[in-house]
Order: sequence, then C-alpha cells, then structure tokens
Amino acid sequence: MNLFKQALKEGKVQIGLWASFADPYPTEIAANAGFDWLAIDCEHAPNDLRTVLAQLQAMAGTQAQPVVRLPIGDPVLIKQYLDIGAHTLLVPVVESAEQAAMLVAATRYPPQGFRGVATGRASRWGKVKDYLANAGDEVCLLVQVETRKGLDNLAAILRVEEIDGVFIGPSDLAASLGHLGNPGHPDVIAAIETAITVVRAAGKAAGILTADNALAQAYIDKGVTFCAVGVDTLMLSNAAMALARKFKPDLAPAPVQKPGATY
Repeated sequence: MNLFKQALKEGKVQIGLWASFADPYPTEIAANAGFDWLAIDCEHAPNDLRTVLAQLQAMAGTQAQPVVRLPIGDPVLIKQYLDIGAHTLLVPVVESAEQAAMLVAATRYPPQGFRGVATGRASRWGKVKDYLANAGDEVCLLVQVETRKGLDNLAAILRVEEIDGVFIGPSDLAASLGHLGNPGHPDVIAAIETAITVVRAAGKAAGILTADNALAQAYIDKGVTFCAVGVDTLMLSNAAMALARKFKPDLAPAPVQKPGATY
C-alpha cells in the first residue's frame, strides 16, 4: 500500500522536507527526523536514477515516504523511476489536461496506459502478489502547476480523474506572474490561495513548498494537505554560516537563505 497516497485520500496533513543532497546518507538522516515525506529532487538537484535508487533504499523502513520529483514528464523516465520502486511521482510544469492525461497513461500498464511491463524492485522481483494488476492503484501521481498557463487550465487538469494531487510551485509561479525571486509577493500568495481552494473543491490534495513557517501554517489552514517546510541543503548552509559567525565575528552578516527561483 502506498501510505502517502492513502494519507492524502484521508485528508491527513503530511509535513515534508526537500531532499537535494543527491546522496543516501543525509537522506537517511532526514528520513529519521520525523517528517512524513521527503521530496527527492531530480529537477534542480544533481540526482539520477542510481542516486534516487540509493535514497529509496536508505529510506526503506523509516516513517518518511519518498516523493520523487522528476526533471520532466518524460514517459521513459516515468517507467524507469516506477520500476526502481518510486511509487509517488511529482511532475513539474504541467500546463494542460492533455499533458496530465498522458502522464497518467505513462504510469499505467495496458490497456489503461502504456507503461512498459517488467519485473524489478517495484514488485520486489516478483514477490509482491498481483503487482501487475494493482500497481496503477498504488501509484500516486502529483502534478506541479507553476505557470500562468497552468493556473488558467487548472480546472481542466483537475478533471483528469487519476491525478492524486496538485503541487503549486511558488518560485516558478512568481516568475511567471512577473515577480521573479519573490514568491512572497501578495499577488503570488493570492494566486496560490485561489489555486488551493480550486484544488480542494475538486476533491484533490494540494501541496506546496515554503521555508516560511508562518506562511506554511497559513497554507495548511487554507487546505494544503502535503506541505514541504524546508530544503536540506539550505538548512545546512544557514546553520554552517551561523556557526562560523559565532566564532568569527569579523565575517560579514550572512543573509538567511530561503528557497528561491531554483525551487
């Protein structure tokens, strides 16, 4: 059973962390920290099929559920990441219902879709009973809406039944709306809040990433079901700079880094 998908269906708020180190060791540490899910990022972090596999193995047996963000909605990549056992996929830059429907088909075996048939880690090399018959039901497909065009087509995207949730990409959305580098702009926040309402009204799960704790809570109160509240690389960067300045007061003050245009 895909526990993350089940939690979203039940409306249980899932608190997550962005995993960008592209290495199993820090991912294992984060997976044991108490988060409900980790986003293993292949879009803006130097991850590939093998590094993701290692991180899935590192997370096995922990409470945290893996969500793999692909670099692009390519059916070949979807097939490969599903085959190594990534049951929850987040696909960036989804802008139409047609694109969303294609992504659904890429995650399903024929005749419902066109996923290539193979045995592998996803089925524990054939040990999972009836894997081929039930795999589609356990895939959790999240689409990332992060452009003006995506917002304009949001209602149509939500009518694609097998889409489990919509993740609002605040940084790219800010750029698309004319506020590059400022995802906290009032216009961007208003657009995000409207999108959350639309997603929830359609019976889907809404998700977002923000390192602003107050804003994260506000989005959760608005109806966000899966919320990432930080990025591991930025957490280390901020902590390292703060520690250095405790012992080297001559260093220039370091600005607190938050997820910017690359997230």
